[in-house]
Amino acid sequence: MIFILNLLWFIFGGWLAGLLWLLAGVIMACTIVGLPWARACFMIARYSFWPYGYDIVARDAYYGRDDMGTGTLGTIGNIIWFVFAGWWLALSHISLAIGLACSIIGIPFAWAHVKLAIASLFPIGKTVVPVDHLHILPKQLTQNQRA
Repeated sequence: MIFILNLLWFIFGGWLAGLLWLLAGVIMACTIVGLPWARACFMIARYSFWPYGYDIVARDAYYGRDDMGTGTLGTIGNIIWFVFAGWWLALSHISLAIGLACSIIGIPFAWAHVKLAIASLFPIGKTVVPVDHLHILPKQLTQNQRA
């Protein structure tokens, strides 16, 4: 079922969303200042191509350690992203989700746009993981809390 949903998503516009996010990542990567946002754009592009069967989670919670994007610099980067790009990207995904949710067939695609809208708001410090790997997340948190 996940393959069929991903295939339908890709055919009916997922390829375009993914390409636009890739283009944004390339543009950001052309500047030194835009590199943190380029990584976020590439992460969202990967998710935009095949959203079903994957989820976006915080890197520090998933890997059990902090990095540059999950600390103070990541928070500052997310605030800058939100002000200049995040809110209008989220608004566009929510608009698409509302339009798709008007039909029963479009509800799964609307849900994917809602998840993309959430990812567009604060993408720095996040990663895309398969949903069958999410069972690892609570184990890592409990092991880190014990240590």
